[in-house]
Amino acid sequence: MPIKDRPKKIVLAYSGGLDTSVILTWLKDTYNADIVACYVDLGQKENSAAIRQKAFKTGASSYFAPDAKKEYVLKYIWPALQAHAVYEGKYLLGTALARPLIAKKLVEVARQVKADAVAHGATGKGNDQVRFELGFKALAPDLQVIAPWRSWDFKGREDLLAYAADHNIPLPGSKKKPYSSDANLWHISHEGGILEELDRAVPEDVYVWTVSPAQAPNKPTDIKISFEQGVPIALNGKRIPPVNLILKLNDIGGKNAIGRVDMVENRLVGLKSRGIYECPAAAILYAAHRELESIALDRETFHFKDQIGPKFGELTYNGLWFTPLRQNLQTFIEKTQKFVTGSIGLRLYKGNIEIRSRSCAKPLYSKDWVTFEADSFYNQSDAGGFINIFGLPLKMEAILRK
Repeated sequence: MPIKDRPKKIVLAYSGGLDTSVILTWLKDTYNADIVACYVDLGQKENSAAIRQKAFKTGASSYFAPDAKKEYVLKYIWPALQAHAVYEGKYLLGTALARPLIAKKLVEVARQVKADAVAHGATGKGNDQVRFELGFKALAPDLQVIAPWRSWDFKGREDLLAYAADHNIPLPGSKKKPYSSDANLWHISHEGGILEELDRAVPEDVYVWTVSPAQAPNKPTDIKISFEQGVPIALNGKRIPPVNLILKLNDIGGKNAIGRVDMVENRLVGLKSRGIYECPAAAILYAAHRELESIALDRETFHFKDQIGPKFGELTYNGLWFTPLRQNLQTFIEKTQKFVTGSIGLRLYKGNIEIRSRSCAKPLYSKDWVTFEADSFYNQSDAGGFINIFGLPLKMEAILRK
């Protein structure tokens, strides 16, 4: 790269792990630029003071740690929940939802410090490079994007470990658990290393948030989730702020073995990968919200949303969060939530979620009308004419083609 085109100030998406610690030092050495470390707090439950100290020790000229937990829940998680966004039937998008928000925060910091480039530690094989960079393109197309994994000479973890040792970069973790984990308040994911062997069950020590069903209590846990227009607002009748509600449900669900996912997914780049996810709160809220929609939405809207959820999930997974289609789908979904107000009782037991009760402020379910006993609303004799008209094409075909 010509010297005149080299960035003078780079904002790095920084986690304090092996990759971004090496990247921080490598960027400083390679570009001779000011490196601004940006650690976006999405509920990772990490030692932020130690991460900040490490950033400066490895060459950062400044450090930012925006607290984005509330924004994450209100602007990203709740829309995905309302949409029932899911990828390939299993993945509730804990990482995919976080990346566009991290990109947004990086851009905000870049504008604040007048940086001319942003950088990330996503590999050239994964989805996150796309999610970050599409976010940058949508929000700050003028910024230069640096993706070291696509340009440096390092081939893998061993090269990074050697570089870290040569440059006195503190090494996180150990080789005892040779797999990668990524967490925020919506989930924790695990992949790589021994998890790439598809014929092997997941070792129990991989799981961090959830106990195994065998270790879960023998007594079930009953809870009630309340919603207002599709947004969770209360647990067991008590209003709880959104971030705290998710953290509380993660704790309750984790103790009851709720929310474990083991799947082989199709990455956007074309590779298949195995992902292990723990998402107790997400699993509970998805189950409760869908059950409430079953009595709050009309049939056609309910069925159509079943088509939108996977599409919303696919757009999110592929990094297309800031696209007009994803945003317009959210507008439609929000409109469908007008009457999704009520409470769902659930029983959690050894990895299972059982629906125990349903109530809705303005349900489309009526016991008086659906009863097998006599009622004044539904005239059963009307069904004969309906069946004749509905079955007319079958009758025509049978008569005319015999």
